[in-house]
Amino acid sequence: MILRVLLIGLLLVGRAVGAQHLLLPMDEAQANHLKAYGVVFGALVDNVRSEWLINYRGGAFLVPDLPSVRRAAALAGVTSEPVDAGTLATMRREIAEGNMDAVPLERAPRIAVYTPPDAPPWDDAVTLALSYAGIKYAKIWDDTVLATDLAQFDWIHLFHEDFTGQQNKLHLGFRDAPWFVQARERDLAMARGHGLADIPTLKKAVAEKLRAFVERGGFLFAMCGATETLELALAAAGIDIAGPYADGSPLDPAADAKLAWDRSFAFQGARLEFAPGINAMSDIDGHQVNVPARRQPLGTFSLFGFSAKFDPVPTMLVQNHRAVMPDFYGVTTSFTRRTLKPGATVLAQEEGAPWVKYLHGSYGRGSWTYLGGHDPEDPQHNIGAPPTDLALHPNSPGYRLILNNVLFPAAKKKTLKT
Repeated sequence: MILRVLLIGLLLVGRAVGAQHLLLPMDEAQANHLKAYGVVFGALVDNVRSEWLINYRGGAFLVPDLPSVRRAAALAGVTSEPVDAGTLATMRREIAEGNMDAVPLERAPRIAVYTPPDAPPWDDAVTLALSYAGIKYAKIWDDTVLATDLAQFDWIHLFHEDFTGQQNKLHLGFRDAPWFVQARERDLAMARGHGLADIPTLKKAVAEKLRAFVERGGFLFAMCGATETLELALAAAGIDIAGPYADGSPLDPAADAKLAWDRSFAFQGARLEFAPGINAMSDIDGHQVNVPARRQPLGTFSLFGFSAKFDPVPTMLVQNHRAVMPDFYGVTTSFTRRTLKPGATVLAQEEGAPWVKYLHGSYGRGSWTYLGGHDPEDPQHNIGAPPTDLALHPNSPGYRLILNNVLFPAAKKKTLKT
């Protein structure tokens, strides 16, 4: 009996010594890519540091082989592989010699999602991704943004909110819809509660707080219409581009020339939409999905390949098991090349098209990332559509782009070399 106990103990010690790490592969071998991010995030919450092996097996994660991590991976259906000392040495050598790098992940970022309290389930792909992956986040809305110090968060997400205050011009087709009337009354009451005259003034004040958040070192991620309208609101800090709220047409026909693009993150020289009755904000969006006569068909977009050792930030943001994926519509689907600032880094594009899909850049001490479109697994995604069930899409390459951005602030910062 004593001998048996000793043998079992030796086996357990040998197993612990032999497998000191777990690899969560992120190539085609992974059974659930999206929940793998949640496993890593949960480990960071528990102060378990990990590594992001960028450009290695689809952007694999290396985590300590702890019972808590094994349990989390097993419960989530996430593929994990034990890594012993010899295998780890081989991996390190391969990473050192190739276009790869090991980026330490140090702590779980504090995440906030800018979302109205009555947001319907079809509103936000990021909240779907976070919930499915098991990543906790705080909800913030105008009161929180205007009345608190946003430095309590590391990462803030925006979706299709219209920061020009025109509510995406949805009054053109939905002015009598109960949900639209409720949203308009909610936002107007919020504006007046802060002593502001109207919704455009409220939303531009919120945009200014978000600009300051990034300038002071925050990470901002936006999708869909928030990408375009935040830029317009920042550039129009001192002028009225919303005009009479009844029809949304600008008051000042010379507003284009007055926009201060030095205050924006990604775009410059955009032209506002003046035509009454046209549900578009500007020419930033290349697809113009809500203007039938201008709507461009969906194609595919390709992720850029970056040097992991010289450009770790964009490399992290494009980690995927697919380099090409189908496009998807949103209030703002794409970003015209003509309007890009020189400092914006293009992360993904449609080959030969006058627009790009995915952008990143720095502003002050912080950074921003924009992804066009609404829902990577629902290309059309009409208002009122049911929410996407991510249990049916656990390997979604489009949703991986979202979750890359969630983990990005956890990475130990390296000085960029290009």
